[in-house]
Amino acid sequence: MAERGVLSTLRTGHCYVSFGEIYARRVYSAEMTSEFSNLPTAEQIRRAPKVLLHDHLDGGLRPGTVVDLARDTGYSGLPETDPEKLGVWFREAADSGSLERYLETFAHTCAVMQTREALFRVAAECAEDLAADGVVYAEVRYAPEQHLEAGLSLEEVVEAVNEGFREGERRARANGHRIRVGALLTAMRHAARALEIAELANRYRDLGVVGFDIAGAEAGYPPTRHLDAFEYLKRENNHFTIHAGEAFGLPSIWQALQWCGADRLGHGVRIIDDIEVAEDGSVTLGRLASYVRDKRIPLELCPTSNLQTGAAASYAEHPIGLLRRLQFRCTVNTDNRLMSDTTMSREFEHLVRTFRYTLDDLQWFTVNGMKSAFLPFDERLAMINDVIKPGYAELRSEWLFRQSAATPAASTESDGQ
Repeated sequence: MAERGVLSTLRTGHCYVSFGEIYARRVYSAEMTSEFSNLPTAEQIRRAPKVLLHDHLDGGLRPGTVVDLARDTGYSGLPETDPEKLGVWFREAADSGSLERYLETFAHTCAVMQTREALFRVAAECAEDLAADGVVYAEVRYAPEQHLEAGLSLEEVVEAVNEGFREGERRARANGHRIRVGALLTAMRHAARALEIAELANRYRDLGVVGFDIAGAEAGYPPTRHLDAFEYLKRENNHFTIHAGEAFGLPSIWQALQWCGADRLGHGVRIIDDIEVAEDGSVTLGRLASYVRDKRIPLELCPTSNLQTGAAASYAEHPIGLLRRLQFRCTVNTDNRLMSDTTMSREFEHLVRTFRYTLDDLQWFTVNGMKSAFLPFDERLAMINDVIKPGYAELRSEWLFRQSAATPAASTESDGQ
């Protein structure tokens, strides 16, 4: 009898085991074969070129910056004023397993991001931090409507963030890193400004903004409430992604694609609900899952964030293992680096430990991300062929020099005897 979804259980003997755990065990048992004998190290993962499509600007501040900005702006609502303790507080508050509780943490970061100076600093540091982690291309999203409390206009918010990203790119180059950052303008799905924000994104599309998004609690706020914004963007030949299939299931994904026409799915992890796994391991895709795979619709998967919001129970049970095996257009993302205490390198490290992924797997995720970016085709192709593939080829070739690098030390030791 088939069971639905990767989070379902299969009976084996006297215990029940999730398909994700079974798959992880099968992969783990293969680690001694040649395919799995050279897993990437943490240092190699950090140096590997990475592409990030789903990262929130107000979810990625440095704890010390939050403290500094709170002091500068007179915000007194922080639960902690010591940066280290504040970082712990954000992570623990986000670990509740509830998307609604997770979203509450943003009240503090948005509160200190209400001036041009604050937005510029946060954006510049964002680009710097991502570049230092090996990210070569990033699309960072934020909701301009959440940064108007101190009197900024929507245009002033966008311009401050864009200028901050450019400054961060310059600082990264000065430190020996390369990164390109594009902005995604987000409308809050519980509000009524989606069309206004979509028009804003279109005005700045050649000035650093690469697309549009809607975000916020899914339950009770379907994407179809903002059809006018999506229809406008389609008429303007502009790009957009939609948060769908994170806290709510298949109807949210179906509406985002078939009613709204999303280019990508923000998270989309619940597409697993339309996949049946039989006891013998065979897999059957429902019509929506088949459509998503056949159309190569990118899934902006965020493993650590999904654990925090309850979309998955563990890394081993996260649908990414099955979705990658089934060749969905999977990408790996951070979502909110502050709340999840994560980086792209840490996300990859978790996947390597859990699924024994090799550099080939990490390159596959990275190329998927670049293929799915909201950049012109020729620029995506150049990034893949001139940056990503050569970067991974260099990392893969390092094993050739390990033995020769170790020989002099062995010889010296022998001479010493």
